[in-house]
Amino acid sequence: MNAAKSSTATATTATAEPRPYVGRFAPTPSGDLHLGSLYTAAASYLDARAQRGRWLLRVEDLDRPREVAGSAERILRTLERFGFEWDGEVMRQSDRMEHYLGALQSLAARGLTYECSCSRRQLEDESRYPGTCRERPAVRGVATATRLRVEPGLIMFSDRIQGTYRQDVAAAAGDVILKRRDAVIAYLLAVVLDDAAQGVTHTVRGADLLDNTPRQIYLQQLLGLAPPSYAHVPVLTEPDDSKLAKSKRSVKLDEHSELPQLIAVFSLLGLAPPDALAAASIAEAWAWAIGRWGIHRVPKRLNMRVAV
Repeated sequence: MNAAKSSTATATTATAEPRPYVGRFAPTPSGDLHLGSLYTAAASYLDARAQRGRWLLRVEDLDRPREVAGSAERILRTLERFGFEWDGEVMRQSDRMEHYLGALQSLAARGLTYECSCSRRQLEDESRYPGTCRERPAVRGVATATRLRVEPGLIMFSDRIQGTYRQDVAAAAGDVILKRRDAVIAYLLAVVLDDAAQGVTHTVRGADLLDNTPRQIYLQQLLGLAPPSYAHVPVLTEPDDSKLAKSKRSVKLDEHSELPQLIAVFSLLGLAPPDALAAASIAEAWAWAIGRWGIHRVPKRLNMRVAV
């Protein structure tokens, strides 16, 4: 695991009091669902339903330049075809801008943010933000990003799949961005506020977000928000280790073979489905998987190769 060290760091452990289970799946409408997103959604759904919890949907549509027209609606229809049943209304980030801006104003009033005029090109050789604009005014007449002042200190949490994870956010990332130079709210701020607004208690998602989690916990602590319990499933990759989500061969799921694809996902999650499940209905397959589910069955790995 990536553990950033600092001589001035003090360990801070993220814990959460037991609350009624609320899980969520939060797709980005930048394309259709693929095997990797079906796999992550199924892990989240099974974990919620096995504990008789609620399962919510959130469309993360803040990054409009990346959004594909009609993608959000197609994602919802695909989830329905595969038998997912969510609770309540679908949250859309594009409806919540006032909440993000309000949080930015609150953090700024406490002296916890500053404006940064550094471009991506200026920082391309840096492994972390070096703090260039932290102590000097941003360049006038240039678009700025809003950065959070991150102080040294070790963030530690227990992932339900990957185990104990530690990171000094200041050493690993520096002062992180909350609002981009193009005025788009950063994922870090949006996900923290959205999870709190939806009352999310358990987050099950891909291990590609594992190193982002301490940064979310750091921000949650500043905002006085209770962190959810985290579980990061292995990221599905092709034989050459490229992320399956980026594969042109896996952009769309086959709309005529939902059950075989669902059974394949159950297998990837360690459930060992029997051959007889191939004759079941979608509802029967879900019922079997929910009864079989255990987070301990998910492979404790950061990535997992699959044949596509």
